[in-house]
Amino acid sequence: MAIPNPAPNHELRSPTDLHPSASGGDQPKSKGWLWILVLIVVAVGGYYFYKSRGSAESKAAPAPGARGALGPVSVAVVPALKQDVPYYLSGLGSVTPFNTVTVKSRVDGQLLKVNFKEGQFVREGDLLAEIDPRPFQVALEQMEGQLARDQAQLNNARVDFGRYDELHKEGVVAQQQVDTQKATVGQLEGAIRADQAQIDNEKLQLVYCKITAPLSGRVGLRLVDQGNMIHASDPTGLVVITQVQPIATLFTLPEDSLQDVIQHMKSEELGVEAYSRDDQTKLATGKLVTVDNQIDPTTGTVRFKAVFENHDLSLWPNQFVNIRLMLAVRKNAIVIPLAAVQRGTQGSYVYTVTNGHANMQPVKVDLTQGNISLIASGVAAGDQVVVDGQDRLQPGAPVEVHSSSPNSSPGGSGGVTPGGNRQGGPNGGAGGGRRQGGGGGADSPAGSGQGQGQGGHKQGQGKQG
Repeated sequence: MAIPNPAPNHELRSPTDLHPSASGGDQPKSKGWLWILVLIVVAVGGYYFYKSRGSAESKAAPAPGARGALGPVSVAVVPALKQDVPYYLSGLGSVTPFNTVTVKSRVDGQLLKVNFKEGQFVREGDLLAEIDPRPFQVALEQMEGQLARDQAQLNNARVDFGRYDELHKEGVVAQQQVDTQKATVGQLEGAIRADQAQIDNEKLQLVYCKITAPLSGRVGLRLVDQGNMIHASDPTGLVVITQVQPIATLFTLPEDSLQDVIQHMKSEELGVEAYSRDDQTKLATGKLVTVDNQIDPTTGTVRFKAVFENHDLSLWPNQFVNIRLMLAVRKNAIVIPLAAVQRGTQGSYVYTVTNGHANMQPVKVDLTQGNISLIASGVAAGDQVVVDGQDRLQPGAPVEVHSSSPNSSPGGSGGVTPGGNRQGGPNGGAGGGRRQGGGGGADSPAGSGQGQGQGGHKQGQGKQG
């Protein structure tokens, strides 16, 4: 009997069928880790993108109140004015007395009286001092006695000459004796003339015993006291008299300004103003007298002389002053404050305000004088120019206008009268320095200036660049 197969052949399974493959179980796990890695990379990239974008935006965002800030910018404005402006050349000068005299004795003797007080103003011919006249009076009397003796001898000689002349005509006296007597008369006449000259000299010595003021002026400190013996050879003298009314001032200007000054001198008398050392106080007004006959080659400057009446004694000998020589008056010039003019790579410009917005306006500066600038083109009278807050402006920016200080206006304090030693130039820039201490400066139409310009303050004397 056959034993039946408990399972068919097709149901037989291999050992591999009883255990699943390992590769088939790991595949889902690998894909999961891949997705996790992708998510981490995306998250990190998003984080760095967010941080970099925020940093860029913070850098691009304007600082509060900086250029390009949102909202209107607060600025100060003043109107451009049309007015007459004097044109000056400025230089450093020193006051010199118009005349200075050291009063000395012309004779030797004892000083009996001093008739002046130190610091007193005297007039020409006023008695200042007296010297003991007695020795000179005695000498005068001696000469007068000698003159009387010689006159008596002359009269006798003339009588003898007349007698000898008559005897010679009768043939009694020789011609030689007559000629000798005539010569004696001539000698005595010469002696009388010498005696008279001696008398006049002694009288002059008596006059010199009274010392008078040779000119009008102010007496200085007394150099000799009463009772001392004084001599004509004494080097110090009695006192120094200084003429201070009128008084002169010597000042220098660059040689580049010489021709400009000479041309104006031909047509008119040029006025000169003297200011204090800080250039703030006007001391006196005078006139230009003359120009030196040569240029100083070491400094490149020319000396000028001005005269001041000095009624109030505001000028004192050897005083240092700032001199302003007025050449002309610019009629109907457009004037704005110096603070309104800005300078960039394209030249000078100003900001004007129209309908609440800022406009950058290129300008041509004719000259700069003190704290004002004369505009040749670019600004019209009445235009509102910005004098404060320009550093926060850009063209077209909205602005909020507030009032400016009075000193900012070209018509305000110190507007027309130039403050500082500055002279304008065709480009409105700063002039070259001059090689003399204390001079202020700026540009002149001839391209010269002195001392302080827009770029800074220079001292020393020199030719203009």
